[in-house]
Amino acid sequence: MNATLKSSSVFYGQLFGAFLVDSFVMAFAYLFAFLLRYDFGTPLVGWKQVAFVFIPVWAIQLTTLILFRCYKVLWRYISVHDSPRFLGAVAVSSAIFLVLRYFMTDPYSCRPPYSITIFNAFLVTGGLLCVRLLWRLAVEGAFGAAFIPGKRRRVLLVGAGSAGNLMARELRSKNLKEMVVVGFLDDDPAKQHARIQGYPVLGTIEQLPDVAVAMKVDEVIVSMARVSRSVIRRIVMLCEASHLPARIVPGYFELINGSVTASKIRNIDVSDLLGREEKEVDSNAVIALFQQKRVLITGAGGSIGSELVRQVLQTGPEQVILVENSERALYEIDRELRKLGSSVPIISALGDVTDRARMRELFSQFRPQLILHAAAYKHVPLAEQNPGEAIKNNVLGTRLLGELALEVGVERFVLVSTDKAVNPVSVMGVTKRLAEMALQDLNRQEKTCFSAVRFGNVLDSSGSVVPLFREQIQRGEPVTVTHPEMRRYFMTISEAVSLVLQAATLAHGGEIFVLDMGEPIRIVDLAEEMIALAGLRPYEDVPIQFVGIRPGEKLFEELDVSERSAYRTGHTRIFISKLDEVSHEKTQNILVACEKVTSCGGETAEGVRNQLRAWVRV
Repeated sequence: MNATLKSSSVFYGQLFGAFLVDSFVMAFAYLFAFLLRYDFGTPLVGWKQVAFVFIPVWAIQLTTLILFRCYKVLWRYISVHDSPRFLGAVAVSSAIFLVLRYFMTDPYSCRPPYSITIFNAFLVTGGLLCVRLLWRLAVEGAFGAAFIPGKRRRVLLVGAGSAGNLMARELRSKNLKEMVVVGFLDDDPAKQHARIQGYPVLGTIEQLPDVAVAMKVDEVIVSMARVSRSVIRRIVMLCEASHLPARIVPGYFELINGSVTASKIRNIDVSDLLGREEKEVDSNAVIALFQQKRVLITGAGGSIGSELVRQVLQTGPEQVILVENSERALYEIDRELRKLGSSVPIISALGDVTDRARMRELFSQFRPQLILHAAAYKHVPLAEQNPGEAIKNNVLGTRLLGELALEVGVERFVLVSTDKAVNPVSVMGVTKRLAEMALQDLNRQEKTCFSAVRFGNVLDSSGSVVPLFREQIQRGEPVTVTHPEMRRYFMTISEAVSLVLQAATLAHGGEIFVLDMGEPIRIVDLAEEMIALAGLRPYEDVPIQFVGIRPGEKLFEELDVSERSAYRTGHTRIFISKLDEVSHEKTQNILVACEKVTSCGGETAEGVRNQLRAWVRV
């Protein structure tokens, strides 16, 4: 109760203050209008009569301001978008004055000239908006960095567009105690020497080192919502040369919904440097495929699986069934989704994709219409050491799910495959290729649409080099790279998953889709970039050690999307492999041999590896 009374008293106190200031502005405007009209002399009717007539003028203007809800606008947040309210209120009150003046016939009354009303309208509008703007500037401290103590971090914003404007305003209004903006850098010639939110554009991006020294900059923030990776790399290199930390604002969609805050400014990550520019996807087709459908996702707790879950939920499915063998991984993704508060029913099911009884129970109970199969043993060295388990999980588990999909009438089944399935030499690559063959064989029954999607490494996925390098750098250990010329294709997790979903909409059955991964990246270059992003110098602060190629690894992965190897689709980054399908008889013989190898247990790891390589060459 006391809090409510206190809140009300504050509100009415502020309202009374606004009335008082506006009354002063109106009185000054009315007085000045007469002074302008009579060349700063005394009006014919005298100042006493002018003061008397001001009373109804004041009352009418105040009433129109209230009617136009001008007092709902907080002074601290006044912007150009609020000016129509004030313009409308003054215009209506001025129209009333003109009408009253027209009907005033008493020669002894104060009949102000029509010009007085026009002068007054301009002066009142300008005065009301100016006092509010000056108040906002005073509160936010936007009169320049000269008045701000030097102990605060001096920040240089790179990018003077919409994102830079939003970030400057955010930093000025809410983080004044922590940092101060000294200005902008922008390559747009039209913005040179301009001022954004009161801060100057100090030059182009190439001038960053000189500007940083001249303005005593402590930190650089990339304030561009949509920026190419090459530009980010250029900024990072300039910051490294100037020994300055660099951070970046949130992405485009966070700017659109207005959720940008200073707390969301993040460190520039390796994905900002090595990820690729976003391409348009046919979101309508993806939504049409998944909306109001029961979707089962295997490996739902993994890097790819969890992102599949997040993106599928955005399409509005009827139900999402998460299948995961790791209790911890399933718990983490389940907890994350509960926090989001999605209205879509989510089923978190522990289970092994090789367990026929458990999988049949799930398929029978939930009757999925779409299956995204991301469960797999994917780590090359571990698969080399445990080939039998890799066969059981990657090959037989995939075939089992495909058979159950046929039993319950699943509409589409998409296998998440890998570039290591191209001319495979590792156990992991061979087993994923055999999984593709198993699904293509099941697709011959023409009941369920089976397809697979191949792509390379995803940045920052579990078990990949990115988290390994990050951990080594944080611990102060040497960063270990297998070979100086080792190259891999990389893609961000979100891009890979969005393309998998897009490929699902293009499938007619039996396709092996291949994603265009761009140019391969040298692993040693990746290591150097990550060390530099940590504010350290490669080879000096952090050594890089070459430890040799591990068993089953290639120096270069093959992912050919040229015309000789792949067909084009309607999407610029999705292709269909021209690889011939293996006959039903050969596929069945290989799958039977896989069952024997995993059930007998008499074969050595080397023997199993040799058989795998022989099968894939058939």
